[in-house]
Amino acid sequence: MKELSIAELFDLEKTAAKPLLQKLTYPWEALPLIKDFIIELGNSLSTDEYYSPTENVWIAKDATVAASAVINAPCIIGSGAEIRHCAFIRGSAIVGSGAVVGNSCELKNCILFDKVQVPHFNYVGDSILGFKSHMGAGSITSNVKSDKTKVTIAFGKEKIATDLKKMGAILGDEVEVGCNSVLNPGTVIGKNSNVYPLSSVRGYIPPRHIFKSANSVTPKNQ
Repeated sequence: MKELSIAELFDLEKTAAKPLLQKLTYPWEALPLIKDFIIELGNSLSTDEYYSPTENVWIAKDATVAASAVINAPCIIGSGAEIRHCAFIRGSAIVGSGAVVGNSCELKNCILFDKVQVPHFNYVGDSILGFKSHMGAGSITSNVKSDKTKVTIAFGKEKIATDLKKMGAILGDEVEVGCNSVLNPGTVIGKNSNVYPLSSVRGYIPPRHIFKSANSVTPKNQ
């Protein structure tokens, strides 16, 4: 279980959500707490650095936000972030410093660490994306099981209960997800791992591995 912990997956110096995450053991524990945390943190932000166009939305003054983007509360958009044409932030989202949310992307109840890129037609819901993680065009997090039961995480031969009906994916720092991939509910990918395009990923992928298929997950040094 240590491999699934916040300490193993993330550098907490790379997110405004550090005060929330450092109190927890596993990243999915943060998902029900994101909304209230954003409101608390947002109200403490400097008005010299952030403006609030609507209630419970805080945007860094040096962020770039397209006129066509929709940003619902609560939401924090960090310094230097870029919110592109027709991005849809449904609420309860933290967009880290230097992050990119691209054309027609949708965010909901998620934390994007600093310098995350979700630049082209991505859906990120009930998920946490670590520092410099990148989702290729069309890749999505699937956050609800088809039978609507609570999400579990396949960790070897174990099934780890999350007690959540909605959980997408947890990406460690510097994870690369290939185009048009689906990260199924309860996916956890360790630091510096890669996912091939057109993949359907489920369960735990160790750090510094390459996911080619469910039957082919290999260390990067091979």
